[in-house]
Amino acid sequence: MIDSIIGWLTGAADHARERQDELELALAALLAEVAHSHDHFDERERAVVAKLLERRFNLSQADARALLAAGERAADRAAELFHFTRVINERLSYEQRIELIEMLWEVAYADGALDAYEDSLLRRVGGLIYIPDRERGLARQRVLERLGLADTG
Repeated sequence: MIDSIIGWLTGAADHARERQDELELALAALLAEVAHSHDHFDERERAVVAKLLERRFNLSQADARALLAAGERAADRAAELFHFTRVINERLSYEQRIELIEMLWEVAYADGALDAYEDSLLRRVGGLIYIPDRERGLARQRVLERLGLADTG
């Protein structure tokens, strides 16, 4: 309690919240980018992304939907993925970045199939956040098993 008051008085609490907001937005933007990569973002995919955000950041449904909308806007405005992946690299451990790759695979497989654009984007993001192809492939297999999907490509 005292720490939060001191943080509020010194502005540290605002800085910490801003850093968390930036991380949440970067992650939401990457999820939205994968969802939009094949030019068809349907309600099933939107629900998967919102659920992932709820679970990852302990958000309400409404807050997860709002974060998703903000992530979509950020992804639409961005000319490249570097800003988002830079934030991810600065703030997430290697294990957390692997969890992110799993989240991205879940979005890619939300419609039950992997599109070539989704696969290409996952390969690019994996490289930008320093996840080797082998680890990215293992993450994909875990997601396929979790979703009960056969390896479809």
